[in-house]
Amino acid sequence: MEYRNYMEELAMEILEGILKDKKEFCGCQRCRLDTIALTLNNLPAKYCVTDIGWAHTKLKAAELQFRADVVRRIDQAC
Repeated sequence: MEYRNYMEELAMEILEGILKDKKEFCGCQRCRLDTIALTLNNLPAKYCVTDIGWAHTKLKAAELQFRADVVRRIDQAC
């Protein structure tokens, strides 16, 4: 067993999509990690251990406002 932070995985997924449109942003590994770290410091953690917890959190993340908050924080971090 291990714990996972759903917010971390979601932020990385969204960042990849944003970077496709932000040509002025450096896409090197260091800048990506700095952006994710800054983003995650400004969002609540969503840790899960079980598959049920993961599914529940993923369902919550499907809400438009949840994803919009992550996008906004990533944009600020960039």
